[in-house]
Amino acid sequence: MTDLTFAFSPLLPWPALAAAGVIGALVLIFAAAKGQRGAALRALALALILTALADPSLVREKRDPQKTVVAVALDKSESQNFGGRTAQTEEARKALDAALAKFGDVETRVITATNDASGNDGTKLFGALSEALKDVPPERVGAAILVTDGVIHDIPAKAEALGFKAPVHALITGREGERDRRIELVEAPRFGIVGKDQTIRVRVIDTGGDGARAPITVRRDGELLPTYSPVPGDIVNIPVRIAHGGPNIVELEVPAAPGELTLVDNKAVVAIEGVRDRLKVLLVSGEPHPGERSWRNLLRADANVELVHFTILRPPEKLDITPASELSLIAFPTADLFGRKINEFDLIIFDRYSNQTLLPSIYFENIARYVEKGGAFLAAVGPDYATLRGLYYSPLENILPARPDGALFEQAFKARVSKDGEKHPVTRGLAGARSDPPAWGEWFRQVDANVLKGTSILSGARDKPLLVLSHEGKGRVALLLSDQIWLWARGYDGGGPNADLTRRLAHWLMKEPDLEEEALRASARGREVTVERQSLKDVAAPVMATAPSGAREEIAVTQSEPGLWRAHFDAKEMGLWRFESDGLTALVNVGPANPREFREVASTTEKLQPLAEATGGTVRRLSKNSDAVTMPRVVEMRDANRYGGADWIGVRQTGASTLVGVEVTPLGLGLWAMLALLGVVVAAWGWEGRRG
Repeated sequence: MTDLTFAFSPLLPWPALAAAGVIGALVLIFAAAKGQRGAALRALALALILTALADPSLVREKRDPQKTVVAVALDKSESQNFGGRTAQTEEARKALDAALAKFGDVETRVITATNDASGNDGTKLFGALSEALKDVPPERVGAAILVTDGVIHDIPAKAEALGFKAPVHALITGREGERDRRIELVEAPRFGIVGKDQTIRVRVIDTGGDGARAPITVRRDGELLPTYSPVPGDIVNIPVRIAHGGPNIVELEVPAAPGELTLVDNKAVVAIEGVRDRLKVLLVSGEPHPGERSWRNLLRADANVELVHFTILRPPEKLDITPASELSLIAFPTADLFGRKINEFDLIIFDRYSNQTLLPSIYFENIARYVEKGGAFLAAVGPDYATLRGLYYSPLENILPARPDGALFEQAFKARVSKDGEKHPVTRGLAGARSDPPAWGEWFRQVDANVLKGTSILSGARDKPLLVLSHEGKGRVALLLSDQIWLWARGYDGGGPNADLTRRLAHWLMKEPDLEEEALRASARGREVTVERQSLKDVAAPVMATAPSGAREEIAVTQSEPGLWRAHFDAKEMGLWRFESDGLTALVNVGPANPREFREVASTTEKLQPLAEATGGTVRRLSKNSDAVTMPRVVEMRDANRYGGADWIGVRQTGASTLVGVEVTPLGLGLWAMLALLGVVVAAWGWEGRRG
């Protein structure tokens, strides 16, 4: 392929040549007006001189023709998995490959666009198109043909943003008039105070529906809550009580509609992190002793703890005729604390309490009922627990996990984590526990007791139980069989993990999910899911995973440390995953709570119509009312305003080429130019001389 063109390389600037030409023309006109001979030859000579100064050249370019690039962009996002869209896309791709292969001057580039890992960016088809064509000159692009459901989330606002001037054609998958019912989160809280309500605002969208009310089923951690039935499009406020600390998983679901496209967007999931406002703790010290202030200081150091502390000032063995009500700095409000207001406390601690004469039996019974209904009780006992004055010989007998046998060990010993304690989250991994003996300070007193129920997680003198935990009804009880944990707080003999142990103990008593001894937990980071099985058993059963689509798969967990098994896997589906093992259930939402990809799944021609029209392209459905694909003809055409008709789509012929060589032939310089100029000058001189 060769192109011939003229080029000029003037020896003088163009303005100077133009001025010389004007002056010469004026002189010639004046000479002609005076009747001077040879004016025509002088004009020719002037023209030749100016032409020589302009230095014209004949340029011969050798070019190799380049193929027109046609981009075929295939939408492989998750919304394309509904109905027969995947099959339609594949059939359209094959038909386009065959049609474009017939043109010898067309290069086809097939581009595939999928969702991002998070699923919250939706379908970015034009981003993939731009990336695939970044090495192609804009003038070589003949067309972009999109095979998609029409729900694209990065459509350019103007055709200029495409980076090329070529028609954009959209072939829409799916069917006309598709119906889809979905639940949309309008406002979803991320945090909530434990024991308080949080409001989730949602609405039901029923595309292609008849406007009938749709019931919304609400579950919190699998527990069924009241149902709501709003009119589609109306926003409904759903209050949810935050039951515990950590993630509270709320499921919102609407039933399937007749002929609905998919059920994947009929469910929404909200994870609300439960946080405690201020923990209200009642601390009752039975008598003054060195450890009393340690408990008080420990609890007051936590800004989230609201502490109510009372101390019984008179030891039981002291003979004093002063009435008990006059020994406290303020009156002991037993009726309020252990009667009307007992349920306001998150935790009740009895520190060396033994003098039962101050509390009538009915108040001990109230404490037992408080625990049975879900309260938390911690008893740190001293020597009195081994006697008939101890707490065990009171109405608290039914909730205390260890019975004293009357013996008291008064010898140096170091607390050790028991075999079960190595598996229990309260004591697993305590700093200094792995060394032998533990890198902790010594204690010197312990009550001997037999464990009746629950789990001993610390052992002390003669390997006897030191810290026992048990479940009582809906509540929990911890029994510390020594009153000398304060030695750790004071740093005696190197101290010990006093703050860490008591913090974990308090959180376990108040049912923090991370400290459950039998638990199944799941968390997600992107599409990577981690499943944890916490257990005091020697072997953990496999975990059954249920995907959002309902597909079930057994997952084997591997022990990572005592009492803790884990499994990691990549979730292929976004949405709510359910895990079950040994009667335990864990829920985790993979991806965003309201994925952008699933907010609108009905196929549409409307979104791409403005861009296609601006580029001269077309938008059409591949199928009307069935999965059968009807493909338009593909034709090549020169530049036009419209590149499509009722049954065809056009590809612009670009005529692009690559320059491979250039030959330049000067026309105003050289021997021939000099001879021509000399001939004209001689002819003019001879003409004028002959007439003279």
